[in-house]
Amino acid sequence: MKRVLILSCMLVIIAHASFAQKYFTKTGQISFYSDTPLEKIEAHTKSATCVLDGSNGKMEFAVLIKSFQFEKALMQEHFNENYMESNKFPKSTFKGQIDNFNSVDLSKNGRYNAKVSGQLTIHGVTKDVSTDAIIQVQGDKLDCQSTFEVAVADYGITIPAVVKDNIAKVVKIKVMANLEPLKQ
Repeated sequence: MKRVLILSCMLVIIAHASFAQKYFTKTGQISFYSDTPLEKIEAHTKSATCVLDGSNGKMEFAVLIKSFQFEKALMQEHFNENYMESNKFPKSTFKGQIDNFNSVDLSKNGRYNAKVSGQLTIHGVTKDVSTDAIIQVQGDKLDCQSTFEVAVADYGITIPAVVKDNIAKVVKIKVMANLEPLKQ
């Protein structure tokens, strides 16, 4: 009986330790920018989800394409219907890890430079990506941010010839996520 009690206590401790090592948000911010001499296009969302496993540095992001907001309603309509085909490809995802996770101490306040790599899926196309990120540890909260670029053509997004000069061939993406311990 004593052995069962000890084993049960150990399982509870292990479960609690692994539970406490996950960080989450459903209010991650993603912005993208297309800048050409003819037109500047910018869109934002504040509803990206992110999970970071604090025990190994694995992370996942997901964002609904229709959640991106534009200054001009017509741009938003064209983005969803003509370019991103958001009814066919409703979300984009990133699945990867912090490559230098051993140099990021999530238990110690500070600012850490991170290398992140994984697979980014946009418009149904998945590509390997890697970028730099900054992780700011403040107590049990993590502020993460990164900026990187993607080539529109790499993800099978076709730009009609009539507007090809209005949209940049490479789009700048900015990601910010304020993560907190996952609570169940």
